[in-house]
Amino acid sequence: MSFPMTPAEARVDLSAIRENVALLREHAPGALTMVAVKADAYGHGLVAGARACLEGGAERLGTAYIREALELRAAGVTAPILSWILPPGEPLDDALAADVELSAGAPWLVDAIAEAAGRTGRAARLHLKVDTGNGRGGAAAADWPVLLDRALARQAEGTVEIVGLWSHFACADIPGHPSIDVQLDAFDEALGVAEKAGAGGSHVIRHIANSAANLTLPRARYDMVRPGIAAYGLSPIPELGDFGLRPAMTLAARIALVKRVPADSGVSYGHLYVTDRETTLGLVPLGYADGVLRHATNRAEVLAGGRRRRIAGRVCMDQFVIDVGEDPLAEGDEVILFGDGSQGEPTAQEWADSLGTITHEIVTRIGSRVPRVYR
Repeated sequence: MSFPMTPAEARVDLSAIRENVALLREHAPGALTMVAVKADAYGHGLVAGARACLEGGAERLGTAYIREALELRAAGVTAPILSWILPPGEPLDDALAADVELSAGAPWLVDAIAEAAGRTGRAARLHLKVDTGNGRGGAAAADWPVLLDRALARQAEGTVEIVGLWSHFACADIPGHPSIDVQLDAFDEALGVAEKAGAGGSHVIRHIANSAANLTLPRARYDMVRPGIAAYGLSPIPELGDFGLRPAMTLAARIALVKRVPADSGVSYGHLYVTDRETTLGLVPLGYADGVLRHATNRAEVLAGGRRRRIAGRVCMDQFVIDVGEDPLAEGDEVILFGDGSQGEPTAQEWADSLGTITHEIVTRIGSRVPRVYR
């Protein structure tokens, strides 16, 4: 087995991303697919991840922030991109110059985008967001007509073009949750208001479906679906299985130090782990600065020497320890924190379950010190 040239690496299987996107498209026939590549493509690498998504058949990409979209443009990605979190001070002029589509959920933002369009001479392609019950971004139902009126006025002057109407689920990952139908009804009502106001039409893309809705809610697919975590092979509803998705990331490291210690040896800060016998300890050069949650202390497992080992003692900033007992272990031996499970290693889902979180947090927290190696 070949070892990484660095203390640790995140191996990203781009073919898995391509296959996952193709599978997601099969679940939403007739709808466009816009894959969310925000947060460095969920930790998998923004540019490489985005290209794999497009190769898998995605027609569009989504980013949280304009700077992410601009990085894709600088790398030569020409596909349509939507950016949707636009606090005051965002580089709207640069976004329009780079042909990035923008979202607005408030009249002031429509005005700001229109003014940027006036400065750049580039009409903004605008997606209007309505809050149907998630309670985050988007116009409240009572404010929706005001947002539509402002956008239509700006469209009449030629500074914006309304090309999308959208919303976001709160509980699509909880099968049967009553809020799902409530939100879909509210979205349908908002679309009806938009149509009557003159903001509809066959060219306007309607979208609300995230990964969970893409896979399980045909009614929610409308004109476009917006998968995120599922594109990287992680199930949005793990209690329903993996849906045939293949995890794309394997996080691996190599042992930095091996030593024998006597019984009753405290290990790492706080001595939260104490050996109950003479044993062999191995030092793994990854820590919470690299995204290994400190909460993994004495909880999460890794694969080392062909067997699962629980982290022994406190996860530190740059390292943690495993106890392998009498099993052989040497400096340079590989440790796999999580992967697709094919070698017996834990999966990101197992890590999430053991730490009381979701896979999104497991993969997006992997820090910049850990190089992404593409396979």
